Amino acid sequence: MTIYDELVARGLIAQVTDEEEIKELVNTGKAVFYIGFDPTADSLHVGHFMALCLMKRLQMAGNKPIALIGGGTAMIGDPSGRTDMRQMMTPETIQHNCDCFKEQMSKFIDFSEGKALMVNNADWLLDLNYVEVLREVGACFSVNNMLRAECYKQRMEKGLSFLEFNYMIMQSYDFYALYQKYGCNMQFGGDDQWSNMLGGTELIRRKLGKDAYAMTITLLLNSEGKKMGKTQSGAVWLDPNKTSPFDFYQYWRNVDDADVLKCIRMLTFLPLEEIEKMDAWEGSQLNQAKEILAYELTKLVHGEEEAVKAQESARALFTGGNAANMPTTTLTDVDFNEEGKIGILDLMVKAELVTSKAEARRGVQQGGVTVNGDKVADPFTAYEKADFAEDFVLKRGKKNFRKVVVE
Repeated sequence: MTIYDELVARGLIAQVTDEEEIKELVNTGKAVFYIGFDPTADSLHVGHFMALCLMKRLQMAGNKPIALIGGGTAMIGDPSGRTDMRQMMTPETIQHNCDCFKEQMSKFIDFSEGKALMVNNADWLLDLNYVEVLREVGACFSVNNMLRAECYKQRMEKGLSFLEFNYMIMQSYDFYALYQKYGCNMQFGGDDQWSNMLGGTELIRRKLGKDAYAMTITLLLNSEGKKMGKTQSGAVWLDPNKTSPFDFYQYWRNVDDADVLKCIRMLTFLPLEEIEKMDAWEGSQLNQAKEILAYELTKLVHGEEEAVKAQESARALFTGGNAANMPTTTLTDVDFNEEGKIGILDLMVKAELVTSKAEARRGVQQGGVTVNGDKVADPFTAYEKADFAEDFVLKRGKKNFRKVVVE
């Protein structure tokens, strides 16, 4: 099976502009491709997983990835999938986020000896002359075609700033610049980026001629992949200081039954033959599949040692035992009131299982909060320091656990 056939079999490819040319480049290791990442936070999250895994697969097949950090386009903001304008960031914040991205990407991509590149589009976008862009680049774009793009149509009724309107032109210019600077002949992106990507292909052909290689591919479920990174309590980050390896494992351990095999196929590096045998799994076997998914992805991001610890802790919880490696919340004297107690609502906020006492109260009233397996029925329940002398495991719902200790 060729690498392109494998991408198709794993459900990663949705649309291409020239499939035969793309197959030739990818299968022979001649693709120099880029995927863009907007540095809107100081950590990647699981919504970036599909892109990172795709880059790793293609690099393993001999192709050269370019990780494009959008330090320049982040100054504008991508309107795709948004209902309002993105908050502007300072150049210092953008640079800090870029530095964090590179460290995390290195776990997936080998940047040694020119095997891959990481570049920042601020290097060329911020030096552009406005009038020159209007004459040399703007002339290649039809406003009528741009307004037909889904990312703009969704925003027209609520308001689309002229600043954001330029995003497509800036992203298209990225492909043009990467082609000239690094010989980049292919771009990947989510289905919500299709119009922007076609703009880049068209710009290259308009400026450099029809013979210029400029291919585009979109990932089948990249937009859904972005949703993967969101939970009730916020994003699931790749940074262990923002999302612990245990919580990261638990997130994947608790994916829906309908999604687990799809995630294994798209995101893990298990052989397809092994995955195909799982297609017949059902019932309790799906829990085994979830363990496989959680372990493989935790190992990929945090290493085998942390993956083993997370799996052992999760299994202990599911069997009613205690988990030594569970994420721990430490209480100090200031967390207790004058009577030397801490209420269940304050405890849940402190343990970061909820974002507010109101949310904690709803959890208790709905019967979704337990301590050491016993349901907490009264929102006024309080605990003394002595209650934490033994193992104290606080649980909210089926997915969120914290061990609580007193310093």
